[in-house]
Amino acid sequence: MTEPFFFSRGRGLSVREIAALIDAKPRPGADLDRRIIGIAALDQAAPSDLAFLDKAKYAPQLSISAAGACLTTERYASRAPAGVSVLCVTEPYRAFVEVARALFPEALRPSSLFEAGGVAVGAFVHPSARLENGVTVDPGAVIGPRAEIGTGTMINAGAAIGPNVRIGRHCAIGANVSITNSLIGDRVTVHPGCAIGQDGFGYLMGARGHRKVLQIGRVIIQDDVEIGAGTTIDRGGIRDTVIGEGTKIDNLVQIGHNVTIGRHCIIVSQCGISGSVVIEDRVVLAGQVGLADNVRIGEGAMIGARSGVMSDVPAGEKWFGYPAMRGREFLRSMMTLRHWVGKSDAPESGDDEDAPDDEPSPARGGRRRNR
Repeated sequence: MTEPFFFSRGRGLSVREIAALIDAKPRPGADLDRRIIGIAALDQAAPSDLAFLDKAKYAPQLSISAAGACLTTERYASRAPAGVSVLCVTEPYRAFVEVARALFPEALRPSSLFEAGGVAVGAFVHPSARLENGVTVDPGAVIGPRAEIGTGTMINAGAAIGPNVRIGRHCAIGANVSITNSLIGDRVTVHPGCAIGQDGFGYLMGARGHRKVLQIGRVIIQDDVEIGAGTTIDRGGIRDTVIGEGTKIDNLVQIGHNVTIGRHCIIVSQCGISGSVVIEDRVVLAGQVGLADNVRIGEGAMIGARSGVMSDVPAGEKWFGYPAMRGREFLRSMMTLRHWVGKSDAPESGDDEDAPDDEPSPARGGRRRNR
């Protein structure tokens, strides 16, 4: 059961081909004809595997590794055993990712769970839906009236695509995904269990009950977006909810109605984004960040894990804490807090009952008297 049989190992790449792919410099003695068919960590790699080293703490593992080839910098290259073909690069992990993508291209996006081609028996496609040639639909998937799906797109088992939804080309829609009231671009990946386009959370509260606010906007997801498993994206109320080009969203993220997220943002797991938030381009939200409604996060800003943002964040700044504040202010407040906590934990002068009777008294400069 140790074989990685979920992703097939093909013919692989020679060390020479790998070096050419990432513009690496082979160390003297490297076996350029060795064929690499897998990837692994240094301590688990076999002679047919590629590994990498980019941190000093893992350098001892390289000296005993059985990897066929290793990507590393000139700094660590001499630590490799004779049997390891070393390729020197400036950024080992980045190079490793490029080679891994070439070795296992099918792992880049979800594939058909049924290994279907075309529309499988057991799928439910409305007669008025328009599917271009090359669309794959697994059994149990439902595609509603007037939906449009582009060539190369795969709809996994149990997915539900609502009326009038448009999905672009070469997308992957995972199992049990629900998509309604949405327009989706090309090369979008939606992992299993996502819900996109449902009602936003809006109520007018009153003493006699809460009155539901209509949500009649859409969700617009631009090209090259990836959305992690279990994430929910509410449709807009009076404007659209928009996810910008190239943005990557982790598992279990909640995105409220009317939210606008810019291009190439990173949103990590368990973030909660309230309604009408604006997130500009290249913003990073670390895990479990919460954003209050109607705030704006400026371009290139970074919000630290578990932060609660209650006000606008200027472009390019790093904010931390709850409530979130500028990075320097946060560090200053933590230092102040530690200082005062340390003071409160220290025993007060003259109050140490366990001290010997002849201990010098700091108040008098002499010795305590026996009581």
